Amino acid sequence: MKTQSNIVVFVVLLLGQCASERAVQRHSVFHDAHPDKPLACKEVRVDQDLQHVLDSVPKGQVLCLKEGVYPGPIVLRKTVVLWGHAKSVIQSTGRGTTVEIQADRTHLLGLTVDGSGGRFDTLDAAIHVKANDVRIEGCRVQHATFGILVEKVKHAVIKGNHVLGNSGAALGLRGDGIRLWEVYHSRVEDNKVAHSRDVVVWYSSNNVLKNNEVTHGRYGTHFMYSHRNRIIGNRYRNNVVGVFIMYSRDIALQRNEFWHSSGAAGMGLGIKESGNLRVKHNEFIDNTVGVYLDTSPLQIEDQNDFYDNRFKFGDVAVIFHGGERANTFKGNAFFDYQTPVRVEGGGTALNTTWRGNMFDDYVGYDMDEDGVGDIPMSYAAFRINS
Repeated sequence: MKTQSNIVVFVVLLLGQCASERAVQRHSVFHDAHPDKPLACKEVRVDQDLQHVLDSVPKGQVLCLKEGVYPGPIVLRKTVVLWGHAKSVIQSTGRGTTVEIQADRTHLLGLTVDGSGGRFDTLDAAIHVKANDVRIEGCRVQHATFGILVEKVKHAVIKGNHVLGNSGAALGLRGDGIRLWEVYHSRVEDNKVAHSRDVVVWYSSNNVLKNNEVTHGRYGTHFMYSHRNRIIGNRYRNNVVGVFIMYSRDIALQRNEFWHSSGAAGMGLGIKESGNLRVKHNEFIDNTVGVYLDTSPLQIEDQNDFYDNRFKFGDVAVIFHGGERANTFKGNAFFDYQTPVRVEGGGTALNTTWRGNMFDDYVGYDMDEDGVGDIPMSYAAFRINS
């Protein structure tokens, strides 16, 4: 039996074949479809007082806005379905939140919310959800400080919305495009967020973020103290950081794309003191750093698994800072990085488990043609602190 180091790689001769086997089918993640107009609804004209209509209709009423501009702000205190054309615009006065939802099972569908106040301390937003089982679908949000805020609720659905932030402001002076705060068992799907500060998931567990596109922001998605979330099929492009996970456990990241996280702070995926992560079938393309692990996992019983990911172009594919144990890299492919692996802050990457990974600069041979290099991969960075 052939003895091998736990750092083994596929040979260069099989590079193309292995890359093909690990390739993940990609498709456009954003579906720009307008929700259908309800078959039976009460029409609301632009010359009517929208807040008065909302307060006077019975609970459960379906309302359809005609095209035009409706002055805000409005507060939805009763359960209603409020549908609009893309040119049905609820417009801010420039102060406070524009649409506030206080009633459970309310739906806001298809319309445009234009603007909000400019205060960060009062979380001035286009749409602020404060009720359970609310659905925000197919809406356009623009010119607002915060886009869609969801706070202290369960079973929210945020789907197919287009949130546009302020591209002219510095990143730190923009509000968050979508923000979940103490939100549980909810779904954020098929949304497009551009030029906001962050998409935030804080103190929020058991949620699904799927098929979203987040571009030109600071954090594509920022998790903190948020457990058992699933991040599936999202596209992160031209952000400073694609996804950053802090103080969180039991998170799955699958089939996501991390592109062009550039600059000195650029990273596709950042992880701090987090464990039981399952990072599988993702693409990390042209990031300054592909994955940055800071003291992760923190808990002694936790494990992080990185399986079948593809890293291509950039300065460093994987950086360990302050801890490398209980991480497994299996079946990953590393192409065209200046440094595939770097260790900072003490330790050695040999404490990490490496199995069946492919490095494009592997110099070795495969005499028995079993698809595994006969000579172990060797980098100074695996053994020497930098």
